[in-house]
Amino acid sequence: MRPELIFPVCFSFLDDRQQQQLLAENGEIFTPENLPSTITKLQESLQLPPYFPELARLELAFFQMQSMGFTAISAQIDQITVNPTLQLLKLNWKNLCSLLPESKHRGHSSPQPEEEFVLIYCQPVTGKVVIREARDEDLLALKIVVEQIRPEAAAAEGKVAVGVIDRVLDRAAGQGILLKPPSAIRRNPQTFPRGEDIAESYFFSPVFTLQWHITQVCDLHCKHCYDRSDRVALPLAKGLAILDDLRSFCREYHVQGQVSFSGGNPLLYPYFLELYQAAVDRNLMVAILGNPAPRATMEKIIAIQKPEFFQVSLEGLLEHNDYIRGKGHFARVMDFLDLLRELGIYSMVMLTLTRDNMDQVLPLAELLRDRVDLFTFNRLAMVGEGASLQSVQPQDYAGFLGKYLAAARENPCISLKDNLMNIIRRQENQPLFGGCAGHGCGAAFNFFSILPDGEAHACRKLPSHIGNVFEQSISAIYHGEPAQRYRAGSAACVVCPIRPVCGGCLAVVHGFGLDVFKDKDPYCFFPETPAGQGC
Repeated sequence: MRPELIFPVCFSFLDDRQQQQLLAENGEIFTPENLPSTITKLQESLQLPPYFPELARLELAFFQMQSMGFTAISAQIDQITVNPTLQLLKLNWKNLCSLLPESKHRGHSSPQPEEEFVLIYCQPVTGKVVIREARDEDLLALKIVVEQIRPEAAAAEGKVAVGVIDRVLDRAAGQGILLKPPSAIRRNPQTFPRGEDIAESYFFSPVFTLQWHITQVCDLHCKHCYDRSDRVALPLAKGLAILDDLRSFCREYHVQGQVSFSGGNPLLYPYFLELYQAAVDRNLMVAILGNPAPRATMEKIIAIQKPEFFQVSLEGLLEHNDYIRGKGHFARVMDFLDLLRELGIYSMVMLTLTRDNMDQVLPLAELLRDRVDLFTFNRLAMVGEGASLQSVQPQDYAGFLGKYLAAARENPCISLKDNLMNIIRRQENQPLFGGCAGHGCGAAFNFFSILPDGEAHACRKLPSHIGNVFEQSISAIYHGEPAQRYRAGSAACVVCPIRPVCGGCLAVVHGFGLDVFKDKDPYCFFPETPAGQGC
């Protein structure tokens, strides 16, 4: 290959005479590997810049990396490891990367006589070659992995929260410096056959969420509340232990952990800020499912870290909502949504769909169009006090979903959630989406719920006891027989071709007095499956 194609920057600095002398000294047959030493030898006589030999080393390494390419191995590894293509060059001049055409900061800095490390590697996904200066945290990530230092030990030595170290490793993996094993949160192919051409991403989850009801205390008394039981308050020490366990579980399964704080009203838990801080310190994503809060409270939360989202509830237009949730609630929510937008917090509004508010869903969505980031609904689970309300008539539901999906195409805040929407999308030859939890029904799959007294449930909207986090590890609960049964879903759905992104709603099945392990969702209107054999 022509030398100017291997060393384009170096040769752009040289005139014809200098090029000829270098090539003549290099040998009768051009050997790229010899050029850096040849430059060193002739550097003074050719009056080349002092950094020229190292610039040649850099260009040679980049060319060799491009020639090598990347062979995917991430599916074969079982622990975080260094990208096998990675080269770490130690140079005596800094800012040399800024001379290369591949640099994002080309021309921003001139070479300086100072030691610098440079990373060169192939991106594992795209195969693109990356060349850039190594930052301190890149070197720290490599040291931790190469020397097999436990993140906890590195955090203790650096006197930082372990989440700081976890984030360093995650960023290095995100950039391709390190390779992480694929998520071990995966559907069982025996109970979740692929059916139709459904994207691979729906069969595994990169995130595991703990929906954590840290208190039963609430400043509302909604007419559809599914649990007003008086449970023992969560001791802070046990809460911290649960966060440690969740972090360990997520590291074991190679997923990002998330805590969705709920209640009751989680902000009324006396140690909420301590628990919130502790979750952030463990590199867990944090979200809040609660009631409107004062500005001062939100500013304290933001001072720790902005939540991934803050979800509040509305049950229809003003009169109906306040009948369900209490006088003045509608106005407080609308003011709070304005506050969330001002503070830059992603806002979500959830509605519980009943026979009485079905006609108010789309008008409410219009009111929220420019006020909320996401609006969606759950069907009523006739559990607890919700048993006193009326569910939508099953024969009316498909028509409602059709109108909702049509409105979603025009209103950017309307989000898709209910699994049964995939039936209509399939009929319309639209791409299927992830449904309720991103993987159809995610009960005991990519999330489960825990209560203040440690009870764990596959889904909070129905009694679905799978263990107790005060007595068992999250991993033991996840692998336990009760969790596996809920994770498998209803036998009635096994043959359904869209089952991996559907599975109906177990809470609704339970609310109708049916068997969640045998019966299909009473609202299912899938047209091609014989009755009783799937949704």
